[in-house]
Amino acid sequence: MKCNLKRWKRYLPWLMVLACIDGFAAFMLWIADIQAFHAMTLVMILVTLLIYAVVLGTVSYRDMKKEKAFLNYLSNPDSYHETELLRVSSDAEKEMILLLGQTLRNKQESLDRLKIQVDDYEEYIETWAHEIKTPISLLTFLLDNRRKELPENIGYKLDYVRNSMQESINQILYYARLKGDRKDYLFEPVSLRDSVEEVIYDYQPLFEEKEFQICLEIPDYNVYTDRRGILFLISQIISNSIKYCSMEESPRLLILADQTETQYLLKIKDNGIGVRKCDLPYLFEKGFTGDTGDSRKKATGMGLYLAKEIADDLNLTLDAASKWGEGFEMNIFFPIVSDKR
Repeated sequence: MKCNLKRWKRYLPWLMVLACIDGFAAFMLWIADIQAFHAMTLVMILVTLLIYAVVLGTVSYRDMKKEKAFLNYLSNPDSYHETELLRVSSDAEKEMILLLGQTLRNKQESLDRLKIQVDDYEEYIETWAHEIKTPISLLTFLLDNRRKELPENIGYKLDYVRNSMQESINQILYYARLKGDRKDYLFEPVSLRDSVEEVIYDYQPLFEEKEFQICLEIPDYNVYTDRRGILFLISQIISNSIKYCSMEESPRLLILADQTETQYLLKIKDNGIGVRKCDLPYLFEKGFTGDTGDSRKKATGMGLYLAKEIADDLNLTLDAASKWGEGFEMNIFFPIVSDKR
């Protein structure tokens, strides 16, 4: 009904012209023969209303067909839909439709070429990320088996390089995974304690180098989630704690778990430099590093962004809290799933 009113308003000036013509004809008839005017008044009104109804109905039907053909043409500007639109259009509109069709097809071809380029680039990056794992695995093998032959400071530096490379590669792979059309998550019961211990083991050389005090208070809780996803999420948070630890006092890392009626809580807390209060609302934004001094000058701002993205995909909630200079705390909330079928 609203669409019809809009169409009628568009043709209102022409209807006013018809009304003026009818009014002028009635006036002339009144001057010529007033008796005939009285006799024909009702007939003229009925004929006028009938003409109005026919004109409006015809115009509305034609506009509806044209609108439908135009919308189909916009969604798929091929030759068939273009022909259908041209068939219901006026001669004055046909030239513009042909120009519009050519422009839309050119744009679509450009988008198709760009999509192919982006797909090729993503495939190359993913392939490179998987291939680079081979030399990293070799470096890990050498560090595990020949560490006694290396000076202690050299071993720590190689551990740092290895962990930095592995973290960057994991971020690339998870970024591609998050942005992909299909996500191969496998939801199953996962031990929180085992997951945290596995991540801590991966970062153990860096913990030893920076003399971290680690306190774990994690009961044997099983959460229903994707194992690879939760390992990546925990590793990003712990990696941040290592990067921004306080070197003036002994760095500490507290990881504990708790349970309520509806969810499990995993708390990861450090005594590092923390985050300014003004930066907390933007902590999970892509590329955001905050104003936290020299230690974040080389930060990419991708770690917590990817952590938030993977948490959203796994239906987890992240809650960050911090006081500048007093440490950083991240809470991960896991819903308790009673029916896993």
